[in-house]
Amino acid sequence: MRRSETLESWLFSIVVFGSIINEGYMNRPTEVEQHCIFNRNPNACNYGITIGVLAFLGCMAFLALDAYFPQISSVKDRKKVVLGDIGFSAFWSFLWFVGFCFLTNQWQVTDLEKDDPLKEGADAARAAITFSFFSIFTWAAQAFLGYQRYRLGADSALFSQEYTDPSQDSSAPYGPYLSGDEMEAPGSYQQPLSTGAYTSSSEGYQTQDY
Repeated sequence: MRRSETLESWLFSIVVFGSIINEGYMNRPTEVEQHCIFNRNPNACNYGITIGVLAFLGCMAFLALDAYFPQISSVKDRKKVVLGDIGFSAFWSFLWFVGFCFLTNQWQVTDLEKDDPLKEGADAARAAITFSFFSIFTWAAQAFLGYQRYRLGADSALFSQEYTDPSQDSSAPYGPYLSGDEMEAPGSYQQPLSTGAYTSSSEGYQTQDY
């Protein structure tokens, strides 16, 4: 299918959820409990981690399907795989757009002087926002390439309802099966005899006159 875009999306998802998990939770100097660096809103961190992990798993599944796709002989199964690729990629591109807007909005209203005076998690937050933005286009590219693949299959016989695997075509006529006894039944075959060509007499071989 499109392994380069899948690998990019896979890498971007790791950056997003990895940045939030490692440095996305901070505590004020006067507090012990840690809070999400995005305006102390746990929903922002949970959203970024969730879509990042699910995108990571989705990329792994698509990479496995890319390797297994040539071995899928069923036309219906191939069509389902391509349509699933298009739908999942388009939906995840939308989710990344929502995540980018959500994280950006929460980051803009974050009071870094109070929540992160040492600026320890600022780089992680910016990395999550940046790669969320990049993920919008990588997943949109996957959906577009999947659509092109679907159109290519629709124009050919690959996704045709009349397409039949020749090895599985049951409409071809077959001759009746004959056992060995039926094929060599007594009296069913007689070797033609040639008169005058050979004799069993003591004279031996005689030349046939033409």
